[in-house]
Amino acid sequence: MTSTQKDQHGARSQRSQEADKPHRRKGEKTYSCDECGKCFTRAENLKTHQFIHSGVKSYSCDLCGKSFSRAGSLKRHQLFHSGVKAYSCDLCGKSFTEAGGLKKHQLIHSGVKAYSCDLCGKSFTQAGGLKTHQLFHSGVKPYSCELCGKSFTQAGGLKTHQLFHSGYKAYSCELCGKAFAQSRNLQKHLVTHSGIKAYSCDFCGKSFSDKHYRNIHLRIHTGNDVYCCDQCGKLFTTDAQLKLHMFSHTEERPYKCDLCEKTFKSPNQLKKHQQIHARK
Repeated sequence: MTSTQKDQHGARSQRSQEADKPHRRKGEKTYSCDECGKCFTRAENLKTHQFIHSGVKSYSCDLCGKSFSRAGSLKRHQLFHSGVKAYSCDLCGKSFTEAGGLKKHQLIHSGVKAYSCDLCGKSFTQAGGLKTHQLFHSGVKPYSCELCGKSFTQAGGLKTHQLFHSGYKAYSCELCGKAFAQSRNLQKHLVTHSGIKAYSCDFCGKSFSDKHYRNIHLRIHTGNDVYCCDQCGKLFTTDAQLKLHMFSHTEERPYKCDLCEKTFKSPNQLKKHQQIHARK
């Protein structure tokens, strides 16, 4: 179906729905999108939504070039560049750029986890969290980087990765000018200016603002590169050892056997298990 035919079809759909308007109750979502089925209470809202399916993105961000199909979407995106976070959580103080972000965050404090994984039983406060988790069980990584071939389970992971290739650093420190590709890296950097030193050496007690600097310092005592577990403080001489150890702290079992559906926490555990099938 061409874009012109889609517009005509959408217009007919709206007209037919308008004809039934006198019979509708207030607040009833009776305007539905023929492309995705999403429903709306007003015809104008449906029309605005249909821009998403048109593929036309007329509104672009002056700072990073990202384009949007709606002006409102661009406006919300620009909030992230501004750094303004007007909505804060009364329980923990975490701030958000949008009211919706705060509302989702507050589910964490409620303790309610209504969405559970059928494969491993892990529960989540939001449906989106469960959906993301299930991608790890599937092993499917549909988003790959055209520059280096690295693959990701989510579009967001690929997008974050591509920032490193672009060299674009939108987040800069007002105190020293150092720039970062991601907001979270800027937040970590700001701790160095705060004077807070949360990472200490178990051998001599010296404190550091960043765990990376603490780990470098530990070489003085061990003579080796040291990687420390944030969960229990256990030390390792290689990053690979630390990564394997971290599986012991998670309840997720994202590695599934294709032959018997049994799941495991780490790729090594899965590999050992598959040797049983190989012997049989």
